[in-house]
Amino acid sequence: MENEVTLKRSLKLWQIVMMGLAYMTPMVVFDTFGIVSGITGGHVPTAYIVALVGMLFTAASYGKLVKVFPAAGSAYTYTQKAINPHLGFLVGWSSLLDYLFLPMVNALLTKIYLTALFPGVPTWIWVVLFVAIVTILNLRSVNVLANFNALFVLIQIAIMAVFIILVVKGLNDGEGTGEVFTLMPFVNEGMDFSAIITGATILCFSFLGFDAVTTLSEETPDPKKTIPKAIFLTALWGGIIFITASFFIQLFFPDISRFKEPDAALPEIALYVGGKLFQSIFLCTTFVNTLASGLASHASVSRLLYVMGRDKVFPEKWFGFIHPKWKTPAINVLIVGVISMSALFFDLVTATSLINFGALMAFTFVNLSVISHFIIREKEHRTIKGCIKYLIMPLIGAIAIGILWINLEASSLIMGTSWFIIGFCYLLYITKAFRKAPPQYQVEEIQL
Repeated sequence: MENEVTLKRSLKLWQIVMMGLAYMTPMVVFDTFGIVSGITGGHVPTAYIVALVGMLFTAASYGKLVKVFPAAGSAYTYTQKAINPHLGFLVGWSSLLDYLFLPMVNALLTKIYLTALFPGVPTWIWVVLFVAIVTILNLRSVNVLANFNALFVLIQIAIMAVFIILVVKGLNDGEGTGEVFTLMPFVNEGMDFSAIITGATILCFSFLGFDAVTTLSEETPDPKKTIPKAIFLTALWGGIIFITASFFIQLFFPDISRFKEPDAALPEIALYVGGKLFQSIFLCTTFVNTLASGLASHASVSRLLYVMGRDKVFPEKWFGFIHPKWKTPAINVLIVGVISMSALFFDLVTATSLINFGALMAFTFVNLSVISHFIIREKEHRTIKGCIKYLIMPLIGAIAIGILWINLEASSLIMGTSWFIIGFCYLLYITKAFRKAPPQYQVEEIQL
């Protein structure tokens, strides 16, 4: 045991937050703007505020659980320890959809973007090049990976700052609303709150990924203190970026009448605000966007596979391996790289559908795990503070996620349920039809 190789505890709070923001991809606000602006009648910032409030309740649930179970398994570990090991496995299995397919989605997006810029180059080259870069960087020290992500996030924020400056200049020249200091994007007399809720439902998916920082719990010196802060700050700062950017976009485009393709408005937004040159720079930054998200998502899923391998749910020799020099789950990183190559054959709609199902499954059971552990097991409901903190808040989080479940696409439910059934059959096999508990790593439970 003294010679056991483990993950290196070296990440600082700011590095983890940057990893989380990279996973969330700040520039996604431009991709969804046209759709949500049409639905909400020009109130995208308000829809983001509603979405952020709902997500912060779930983020708070993650923060409560990581203090008790400071392991890298995220929703898999929390459900396993707080509710039931069998259910924990199924939640972890479902979460793999979110974690496994997001790196592949980023490879797909890279192929789409670069093929548009260089139509004469075979598309498979972009997938292979993207996956190779992401895999190599993930094999090395997690600090190197975190620093690259920080750089890429800062590049996105910088280009968004330039965008806002150009918007202000355009407003002063009479574009859009013609004024900077107005609350029109947030509220006006004709706004429909039910439409705001519908828009917020779509925008909640922009926040998928703030939970991914929990997979880094075993790579920070003080996870009980650092990870809860990182979860909350990732969701909060992501929300602030989304709200700020959407506010200025909405000022410039009070409605969607100028867009030829509202469902894919990003190129038109950049063109109208900054001209052809800025549009080219802006589109190039989208590659940085996908690279940052690819690095972060690749790191997260390799850690989740590591925990499931360490639990002996998957073969420990391979999935529970840590490279003795780099202190990273090297074999898992390579496995995820191979899976990401499926971007050569998958389409974007199918992959996105699988991601949504896995993420909502994780969010739901994290909220329920708080209630199970603190209310049912620890009896925290005996005080008003405990009742609010450990029952009412996670219930609000669960209700917010329930709204997303109701609005989930049929394809997501069908494919997600099929994946769930495969996992259930595998669980029957490894537990001999539930005659024994699934194997699990003994994480020390901490009393608060």
